Amino acid sequence: MSDDILGIDHLGLTVGNLDASLGFFTRCLGWEEFGGNADYPSAYVTNGYTKLTLWQQVEPGAGFDRKANIGLHHLALKILDETALWTVFDKIKDWPGVAVEFAPELSGQGPKKHFMILEPGGTRLEFSHDPR
Repeated sequence: MSDDILGIDHLGLTVGNLDASLGFFTRCLGWEEFGGNADYPSAYVTNGYTKLTLWQQVEPGAGFDRKANIGLHHLALKILDETALWTVFDKIKDWPGVAVEFAPELSGQGPKKHFMILEPGGTRLEFSHDPR
């Protein structure tokens, strides 16, 4: 049965500001928007490897809390190499609305390196490179 499941088709994220999140993924990271739904405000984005659906939060509520809410703790995106990890971090760190949790560092004892941010719509993202 496990051979029947190929992996994740897409991941849906509820965001606090759809326009800000869409701009972050398309203008900052260079992803492509490939659709959406105006009636259920959403946008679909991809980098050619990963597809995300960004859903506009309808009922204002508490912000993202990885420790208190069931569901998403963070989304981890795989980075090509350590040079690219730093390039992506330098592009992201000063983007409007981005909150840097920590800059690139070893994950545990390494050799994996990663950094964490909150994107402008409030989702916690990890960017990581593992040379193994």
